[in-house]
Amino acid sequence: MTANLAERGPRTVLVCHEEAALNREGLAAWLASWSQLAGIVVLREKPSRKRHRVSRERRRVGLLRMLDVFAFRVYDRLRHAAADREWERTRLAELKARYPAVPADVPVHVCASINSKGAEDFLRACAPDLMIARCKQLLRERIFSIPKSGTYVFHPGICPRYRNAHGCFWALAENDPERVGMTLLRIDAGIDTGPIYGHYTYDFDAARETHHVIQARVVLDNLQALQNKLLEIHRGEAVPLEVSHEDSAVWGQPWLTAYLRWRRRARRAAS
Repeated sequence: MTANLAERGPRTVLVCHEEAALNREGLAAWLASWSQLAGIVVLREKPSRKRHRVSRERRRVGLLRMLDVFAFRVYDRLRHAAADREWERTRLAELKARYPAVPADVPVHVCASINSKGAEDFLRACAPDLMIARCKQLLRERIFSIPKSGTYVFHPGICPRYRNAHGCFWALAENDPERVGMTLLRIDAGIDTGPIYGHYTYDFDAARETHHVIQARVVLDNLQALQNKLLEIHRGEAVPLEVSHEDSAVWGQPWLTAYLRWRRRARRAAS
C-alpha cells in the first residue's frame, strides 16, 4: 500500500516489549504500511514485574506444579531457544523486506508500565483510532479506552476456550488441534473476555514446530486478514462473533509434563 493510502487510514498505536523485535520492528512496519502509525509504546520492564508474574503463577498452581513450569523453561531454553531466535531473525528480515521502514518521525515512548501517567499522556497526544497491545501487562480502563475504535490484542489461543498467554501450547497439549490459533479480541475490563472479531490459524506442524513459532505464525501468516478486519472495525462494519455457547477456561504457564505428552502424540501421528 502506498504512503498516501496509509496516511488516509486510521491512526494506530502499537504497544510492545522492548526485547520483542518481531513486534517492535516487524509489526510496526506492517501497521505503518496501511495506517497512520501515530506512536509506539515500548515497555522496558523492571525485574520486579517479572518476579511478580512468577509469584502469581506459583500461588495459582502450587509449588509442585511450579517445578514442572521451571523444568519446561530450562528444557525449552536448552533445546529450542537458539533455533527459535534464528527463526525470528529470518522472519523479521522477511517482514522488513515486505514493508517499508517505519517513518523516522513516528514518536516512541519507553516506559516500564503501560498504565503509567507518562504512557497515558503519550497515548492521548497520539489520539489513536486503534491500538494494538502486544504485551503481557493488563491495561487499565483509562488506558484501553483512549482509542476511539478500541484496543485490540492478537491473543495466542482460541478464546474463550483458551484464555491467557499460552493458548496455542495448551490446545496442543490438550489434543485440540482445531483450536490452535489466534483470537482478535477487543480489550474490556475483564481478562480476555472482550468482544471477539475473528479466529485465525494456519497449517501448523505439531511434530516439528515449537509453540513459540506456532504462536508467532498464527499472527504473521494472517496479517492481510487482520488488516482487513481492523479496517472493517474502524469503519464500524465489523460484527463480533457469537461465542457465548463456548466453554471458557484460564490456562497458565506451560508444563514440561504437558509438553512431553503433546510431543509424543504428535510424533506418533506424524509417523
